[in-house]
Amino acid sequence: MISPRVVKGGLVEVEVTSGRVLRTIALQYNPDALTRTVAVQAAGGDTGQALRLKGVAVETLRLEAEIDATDRLEFPDQNPGTVEFGIHPQLAALELLVNPRATTLVDNDALAARGMLEVLPMESPLTLFVWSKQRVVPVRVTELSIAEEAFDTLLNPIRAKVTLGMRVLSVDDLGFGHRGGALFMSHLRNKEALASRAGSAALSALGLEVI
Repeated sequence: MISPRVVKGGLVEVEVTSGRVLRTIALQYNPDALTRTVAVQAAGGDTGQALRLKGVAVETLRLEAEIDATDRLEFPDQNPGTVEFGIHPQLAALELLVNPRATTLVDNDALAARGMLEVLPMESPLTLFVWSKQRVVPVRVTELSIAEEAFDTLLNPIRAKVTLGMRVLSVDDLGFGHRGGALFMSHLRNKEALASRAGSAALSALGLEVI
């Protein structure tokens, strides 16, 4: 019996203006759990404001993933990059999600040296968290913790546990005209469509006849 193909979760870096995919990071193993926290943005406690929302709920995501080179190291001829670097490349790809590129730092330093009074903060590529077709959301990585748990004889890491924390970026953060804002709106509409599939239970299921 052929096992079904498992879709992997991961992250995609996209160029904001063109939408060109810059990098796709697929998790080696899908985590057993994905923790989601949704914080309501209420309008306030004034009379008549209790049911009003001042914006989209703020959603944060957290997961733990493992990266392991053991299987690849069993076939060194087929995986020379792993033999030379271990899992350094995979860890570096994750760390670049929270760091500006070296060229950007050099360019900003050159602008400052030419007397630019205000150098704009560096804008990173748009990062998307992908967890099936139903969940493609723009995010900002807020936490990246890496525990390197095993090394080869050259001290290259060959096994690590990664904790990744993210905040979903909405139209409140990006605006409706931003590529990420449009992706968030697609995600929100898809959520509404999925909710409609859940239907509505009868009041009698709650022991009520009328309200």
